[in-house]
Amino acid sequence: MGVDKIIATLLVERGVTTFEEAKHFFRPSLDQLHDPFLMKDMDRAIVRINDAIRYRERMLIYGDYDVDGTSAVALVYSYFHTLHYNIDFYIPDRDTEGYGISFQGIDYAKRTGVKLIIALDCGIKAIEQAEYAKQFGIDIIVGDHHLPGETLPDCVAVLDPKRADCPYPYKELSGCGIGFKIVEAYMEQKIGVRLCDSGGELTTIQKKNMEMLKLKLLRYLDLVAVSIASDIVPMTGENRVLAAFGLKVINTCPRPGLEAILTYGHIEPRSKEDRAVNPDKESYFVKDLNISDLVFLVGPRINAAGRIHSAFDSVRLLLAESRDVATRLAEEINNYNKERKDLDTQATEEAKRRLESDRNLSKRHSIVLFGEGWHRGVVGIVASRLVEAYYRPTIVLTRSTDDLFVGSARSIKEFDVHAALEECSELLEHFGGHKSAAGVSLRPENFDRFVERFEEIVSRTMPPEASVPEVEIDAVVRFSDITPKFLRILKQFSPFGPDNNVPVFCTRNLESNPMLPPRVVGSNHLKFSALSSDSPNSYPAIGFQLGEYYERVNRQEMFDVCYQLEENYWRGKTEIQLNVKDIRFDNQANTI
Repeated sequence: MGVDKIIATLLVERGVTTFEEAKHFFRPSLDQLHDPFLMKDMDRAIVRINDAIRYRERMLIYGDYDVDGTSAVALVYSYFHTLHYNIDFYIPDRDTEGYGISFQGIDYAKRTGVKLIIALDCGIKAIEQAEYAKQFGIDIIVGDHHLPGETLPDCVAVLDPKRADCPYPYKELSGCGIGFKIVEAYMEQKIGVRLCDSGGELTTIQKKNMEMLKLKLLRYLDLVAVSIASDIVPMTGENRVLAAFGLKVINTCPRPGLEAILTYGHIEPRSKEDRAVNPDKESYFVKDLNISDLVFLVGPRINAAGRIHSAFDSVRLLLAESRDVATRLAEEINNYNKERKDLDTQATEEAKRRLESDRNLSKRHSIVLFGEGWHRGVVGIVASRLVEAYYRPTIVLTRSTDDLFVGSARSIKEFDVHAALEECSELLEHFGGHKSAAGVSLRPENFDRFVERFEEIVSRTMPPEASVPEVEIDAVVRFSDITPKFLRILKQFSPFGPDNNVPVFCTRNLESNPMLPPRVVGSNHLKFSALSSDSPNSYPAIGFQLGEYYERVNRQEMFDVCYQLEENYWRGKTEIQLNVKDIRFDNQANTI
């Protein structure tokens, strides 16, 4: 490919080993998407939706209350609403209904005359709910991406690539991604062409229809990108294609709801003056947004509505066509996010105090905590913060309105928390999720037995070395390797995410630039300028939570760093910065 060995190594590490694979990797195309009708039951789903529209039956688009679920609902609802007026959407209440298809939700469908529910990002384990809906003549199409149980719900169609009998070639779509495939399948049969045929011989009319199909699909990919980023699904295959085009949509023509919510992350549109000076620049915003911006600026705010108030507000924000409506909803949702921050800070601090004051808890291989009065909407965030602090599989629970203990599980890289919960299933009322995260509920009288059972599973199955967090280094580089060409090619590795993470580099024998002394900023973050003898360039560096190294860096000790290269935008200027993950000084053991 005419690239240096470091770039070639990064490609091979990501499973890219041929020229053709590299071409697809660096040039994502909608032509690379798989035929949606390869998904088990997709044909049945489209037939049933056609019937609902033909006979003007009332449809209900039903989704989970997190970012993935609300973006899925917004996507599918907004498309079918253009074809069918008799349509509604529904998001369950986190406190009173909990995760998934609820009996209350089905009762709402019955009261409002719904004949078809399309459930997104949930439903794969809704066995009883599907039977309940049947009593009222309500059909359900499940569009889920979570792991199925031994039995599937008896529905018109169950769309889930993780079904054992599903031949769909890509298994890691988000819930919103499944919703997109439903829309893609419906559009294809309506327009009369399929994306998977775009490489074949097409007539002039077919080519025109193909371009129309692509343009129509593009307008929904911003929502898919938000879901992929926020649900932390692998950034490979179809997800990478969908995320790449979704980011293009957000960066060039953002929907009012996303633009409004981004203003609270200090992302503003380009000024008229900038547009006049740089008319060829496509970006709508002052900087090009990436996946990290969606993860940290968009996801938490959209999630906050469902955690604190009602996820209906999140869907309304994503559906907003008026800037005035979007601005009002974004302000409300940002206020929910502020409240969420306060609640999760209080619960996290209490959890840490309990762990650090109880010697028995500190000795365990796992963390399972119940907090009376902890807000149900933040227990997942608290679990994540405890994993960051203590690096152990963690479950945080609170009490629900129906007197169950409900909460969230978060895991470390080496431990499958979903499999562990399977082993405890006789003690649980409900659980579901992924290897790294899950939701769980149990009766209070089973709590103590569950704590001991979960600890026994973790201590038995997790190897001792797994309890020490690792920083995996992709390549050892010199500063002289970081050329403009290297940076240009590295940028094309994006969009980044799980299984295509931002590369972590190691550079040895550095020192702090004495002309730019190090300092500690913010909440214990270390800022310095890194200097190497092999290059005239020094690079600004930021090490989050690495303030402990200030004295040694300031004394001009030589050190090695592992870091990610990133573009830092500040006050109208963009510069290359080292995002430092760890520092090792000369007198420390060589473990690289």
